[in-house]
Amino acid sequence: MENRRDFIKKSALAGLGMSFSAASYARILGSADRVRVGIVGFSDRFRGALAPSFASHSKELNFEFVAVSDIWSRRRDEAEAFLKQKGFIGGDNFIKCRNNDELYDRKDVDAVIISTADFQHALHCAEAVDAGRDVYVEKPFAESLEDARKALKAVERSKKIVQVGSQRRSTPNYWAANEYIKSGKFGDITMVEMTWNVNQPGRWRRPKLVAEIRKEDTDWKRYLMNRPEVAWDPRKYLEFRLFYPYSSGIPGQWMSHQIDTVHWFSGYDHPRSVVANGGIYVWKDGRINPDTFTAVFDYGPDNDKTKGFQVMYSSRMTNEAGGTKELYYSNGGMINLDTNKISPEGGLEAKYAQEMGMKANLLTEQTLATTGEKMTTSANTGADPMTSRHMRNWMECVRSRKEPNAPARAGYNHSVASIMSTIAYQTGERVTYDNTKQEVLASGKVVKV
Repeated sequence: MENRRDFIKKSALAGLGMSFSAASYARILGSADRVRVGIVGFSDRFRGALAPSFASHSKELNFEFVAVSDIWSRRRDEAEAFLKQKGFIGGDNFIKCRNNDELYDRKDVDAVIISTADFQHALHCAEAVDAGRDVYVEKPFAESLEDARKALKAVERSKKIVQVGSQRRSTPNYWAANEYIKSGKFGDITMVEMTWNVNQPGRWRRPKLVAEIRKEDTDWKRYLMNRPEVAWDPRKYLEFRLFYPYSSGIPGQWMSHQIDTVHWFSGYDHPRSVVANGGIYVWKDGRINPDTFTAVFDYGPDNDKTKGFQVMYSSRMTNEAGGTKELYYSNGGMINLDTNKISPEGGLEAKYAQEMGMKANLLTEQTLATTGEKMTTSANTGADPMTSRHMRNWMECVRSRKEPNAPARAGYNHSVASIMSTIAYQTGERVTYDNTKQEVLASGKVVKV
């Protein structure tokens, strides 16, 4: 009979459903019990944001880091040294695991924080919940529809607490915008414009580490998971965000945050259609994913094409003018989530309305709330407020067993939009979505991704 470790390996590589005997592991947590958390992937994101956010609340909520799983030996050692240096762990009880099999063989891990490569998030999430652990998983939730389906099914089957790293959903000004739109005061959304612009030739590059990593110090086959077998390539390991199918780059990294707010505010789970364009116009460093990307989405009810709105998303890594913007428009004005202002700008003025026997439609100018319920912290760890609030929400939900602010379904939905835009960019086709069959279509034909 195959053991659990063999089954996990087969399920990940052969595309089978992830379900195994260890799913029965689920320690019943009492209010006084300490929640023991494992780290799946010691990444820059974990080091810079997730760890300090967790540490801000760990003492108050009685959580602790107890283990790390990383297939690169250097990262395991760095994780232990970093957490000790920051005072996030103490003593010699922190365990370093060579892979997730070793991590889930342990009975002293109740939950995990996943911050591995983009294409691994969904499969690592499915693996964790099937092993009976609650999960905080970074976005993008998935970079392929097959992986997204597998992960969502596993989460729903397991009934574990899963928070996707879409931290806007735990941020007060976004709560306020959502409530304002849902109240009807804004009117119907007619257009959304979003940008994410930087000018950073080193963004997602790791040249020093690429020169230092050795194949024998990691597990290349395990890294690839269900992606095609290819020769060892340290750039695809460390600079994965530049290389499809390990990442979609701009859509998965940046657009997934912003398009998630569209789903949240509008109530639509996915676009009706997407067209996209872009290219590698400046940073010709061997990357596959574009340094400039534009996508136009159509949202609305599937059964009524006369209703809906358009989303225009653009991002460039070659000029930072315009920065990061999220602008929501109605016939009466706009919401600017950069300035947190609701204004009548662009609304229907009386001089134009009267021509058609209509009344002016102008929103009342106001400021979105930027503070919410009190968030206490037990330590000044340097965590950014957005991620700190989002992490706290997950930690509280692990205890209460309530649904967190960004559940797996929200991650599934942003993945659908991201995947649609990536296929539109790659094929040059107008891409649509069959909601009944949960399939992406280009030129009316199913795209397997």
